[in-house]
Amino acid sequence: MIDFRHETFLALCEIKSYTKTAEHLHITQPAVSQHIKYLENLYGGKLFLYNGKELQLTDKGRKLYNFTKRIAVDCKKIKDDLVSHRNRVISFGATLTIGEYIMPDVISRIMKNNPDIHFNMYVENTSILLKKLENGDISFAVIEGFFDKSKYGYSLFRNEPFIGICSPSSVHSGTSCSIEGLLNNRLILREAGSGTRAIFENVLFERNLSPESFNGTLEIGSLNAIKKLVSYNAGISFMYNAAAREEIKRGNLSKIKLSDWNVTHEFNFVYTKDSIYEDEITDIIQMFKEND
Repeated sequence: MIDFRHETFLALCEIKSYTKTAEHLHITQPAVSQHIKYLENLYGGKLFLYNGKELQLTDKGRKLYNFTKRIAVDCKKIKDDLVSHRNRVISFGATLTIGEYIMPDVISRIMKNNPDIHFNMYVENTSILLKKLENGDISFAVIEGFFDKSKYGYSLFRNEPFIGICSPSSVHSGTSCSIEGLLNNRLILREAGSGTRAIFENVLFERNLSPESFNGTLEIGSLNAIKKLVSYNAGISFMYNAAAREEIKRGNLSKIKLSDWNVTHEFNFVYTKDSIYEDEITDIIQMFKEND
């Protein structure tokens, strides 16, 4: 386990205030300063500097943060393994499309062949899942959105088509057009910050377009609500094929045939880089891939 001074250091890295860190840890501000001074003497250099009024990590401090955070996450995993009296538990996270429309089938196949495995799956957006990963709350995340590949270990799960959808009664159902031919429609899309929204906006940007290029927008936080509104011909939307597959098969939605649109995006397993559990995590990831 990391000692109390390193715990103070990690807290100060996150909170960026000596006073608030002291309040958070229920110790005095001089104690926080003493802990940091001890570590600076131990490692031979400043760990923090002020840029104006903002407390920032030095290069040495950043290296220590990366090492200490990784050790803290591994220690948490060791503790969880030792105190757990249950069978094997796999805690992981998934973004909305993956968690709602892909993982249930994958998990059911794994459990059928491995009845001793228990799962805790958290369905959240990319930023929340990465925070849970950094805090050691989950072993890995399956992410549809963008993330910094230099900071994490990762492995490709699949490349998923990203498609346009409309109502079967829409003028675009069964016909082909360009993306510009859709701009007179209302666009129904996920809220800002979601992985689906980020992918869509990035693709539009490459075409010198944005959501504002359409004839009005409607933001909805639920994929099911978006699909229902589209089925009522209240607008069009874009999402991963996996999220709309069943409705398209049943005839409740239509895939828009776009002459200039062949977009796919990576779904990735993301995990803590250089963890002592990395081999175990990659074995679990392989099991998920084999049951996809």
